[in-house]
Amino acid sequence: MLLNRILKARSLFTTCMLLLWSIGTQQLHAATVKDVRLWRAPDHTRVVLDLSAPVSHKVITLANPNRIVIDIDDSSLQANTQSVDLQNSPVRRIRTGIKDKNDLRVVLDINSQVKPRSFLLKANQQYGDRLVIDLYDKEKQANKVIKHVNDQDRRDIVIAIDAGHGGEDPGASGPNRLREKHVVLAIAKELNYLLKQTKGYKPVMIRTGDYYVGLQKRRELARKAQADLMVSIHADAFRDHRAHGASVYALSRKGASSAMAKVLADDANDSDLVGGVSLGDKDDVLAGVLADLSMSASLDASLQVGGDVVRHMGKIARLHSKRVEQANFSVLRSPDVPSILVETGFISNPGEAKKLATKEYQRKMARAIFNGISNHFSQSPPPDTYLAWQKRNRETVVEYTIARGDTLSGIAQRYEVSVASILKQNDLSSSMIRVGQKIIIPST
Repeated sequence: MLLNRILKARSLFTTCMLLLWSIGTQQLHAATVKDVRLWRAPDHTRVVLDLSAPVSHKVITLANPNRIVIDIDDSSLQANTQSVDLQNSPVRRIRTGIKDKNDLRVVLDINSQVKPRSFLLKANQQYGDRLVIDLYDKEKQANKVIKHVNDQDRRDIVIAIDAGHGGEDPGASGPNRLREKHVVLAIAKELNYLLKQTKGYKPVMIRTGDYYVGLQKRRELARKAQADLMVSIHADAFRDHRAHGASVYALSRKGASSAMAKVLADDANDSDLVGGVSLGDKDDVLAGVLADLSMSASLDASLQVGGDVVRHMGKIARLHSKRVEQANFSVLRSPDVPSILVETGFISNPGEAKKLATKEYQRKMARAIFNGISNHFSQSPPPDTYLAWQKRNRETVVEYTIARGDTLSGIAQRYEVSVASILKQNDLSSSMIRVGQKIIIPST
């Protein structure tokens, strides 16, 4: 009897010890680094560590040789750091090791001077917990932006083109792993090409590649470029796959002008949570800015140009709304730069996703946005611009360079002249034109 009690006590003790050992082993590595990703932007490099759970960490900068040391408490490494593409980044090599038995040390060997900034991101619907390390390049002397087209002080109209999302923020997803960030960048590049081909315009790309730009940073870049207009391009999704149609948005001072506008604005504003910047501390400041008179002027201009853009989009796409919707999109909250957000369609709708995936439709959409912008500024150009001077002097000869997708009828409509007058002015026997060809637009 006594022997049985002793054996049971020993068994219970062994079980408790195994349980404590198991708990201790789990606590030994409270989190796992599951993956390491790297994104290169023009002014910084972002390193993202995907985690199985939240962690505590510390970042140390060391010299001779230059390196960034990240110590992560109670963590282990599961990711393959050797497979990370370090090309065109200041990171020469990634090394890892164990520190104080339980902690993970990640060392970034650096080949140029950078300034690190780190922060943690909580898990959301798209990603788990993440540790983000931004390596900012040593600041270079920025070229001053001067909006001149020639020595007669007739400046270009500056258009900031903002392709939504990017980098670790793919945006909405469609069938066959179609990503919003890729679709809108392709449309943005095509719009950039069209504006570059048109005298009197200077396009500025907010994002030129697959990297993330914070929503506030996008506004700052547009203001730094002294933009006359900012166009933010998106292709959103909705839980109901039947939702369809392109649309244009301007900022709303109060509530959204439709239920859909509020849903899309909430989703778009969450992009900064993916990028690691909270928007909560900026609303009060921006609410004050919205009351400023300059904001009223910007909103009026946004609605006007938005109306022209949505009208031209309606010629090539189904519209979700024939008027400019208004919603509280963070990217539109610039106090002195007229801004519109273009939804090129619903990437969650199989039919629209199929179109958005094609180069032909991307060019058509870019052309529609361009035509809307061109129509607006040909009628209401800023007073110190080449287009304003051209409007005041209609008799002046206008030289136009044929761009991709141009037709003589489209050019004639844009400049409010007839096709016959263009043919006669340029001694053309047919309407056949080629990219790069220069033609003279006759005066009206």
